Amino acid sequence: MSFIEPIGKLINAFTKLPGVGSKTAQRFAYKIIDMSEEEAVQFAESIINCKRKIHYCKICGNYTDSDVCSICKTRKHDVICVVKEPKDVLALEKVHEYSGVYHVLHGTLKPSENVNHNDINVASLIERVTSGDVKEVIMATNPDFDGEITAMYISGLLKPLGVKVTRLARGIPVGSDIEYTDEVTLSRAISERKEL
Repeated sequence: MSFIEPIGKLINAFTKLPGVGSKTAQRFAYKIIDMSEEEAVQFAESIINCKRKIHYCKICGNYTDSDVCSICKTRKHDVICVVKEPKDVLALEKVHEYSGVYHVLHGTLKPSENVNHNDINVASLIERVTSGDVKEVIMATNPDFDGEITAMYISGLLKPLGVKVTRLARGIPVGSDIEYTDEVTLSRAISERKEL
């Protein structure tokens, strides 16, 4: 089916979002068209506002609209939980079991795609551990092949620095994403973590 150009472009834009196929993109596009101009402008401004104001926390790498995120501003920095992406921080925060700070890698090691330690946020983690009073680093990367390789690599870098390195307990199924894990499983995984 061919669409007039503005609708086709809007549908194409929506299909670039994860999990949005052509039918869902069409529904989104027609919903936008049915909005009042004021609602459509507010929707567009929300997107532009996020792109202009949201950036990485200069300490942990999480999303923030200030220099330092609210978690880094208000919590003790003696325990750091290392995650793959900012959405993993949100998932772990929902369980209300963890009171430390985070470190967002923005990816994992992927030998098959030539993604190495220079392509993810590892150097600043080492800097945080060496320059602070960090007692423990919790590796909370996804329990898949890339997440396991990343956890073992970072653990090898941190152990000589004298910091305790733990891994989330195996309550999270192998091959799944932390983002989609239920709160009970995440809570158990945090409370039953063990040293690497």
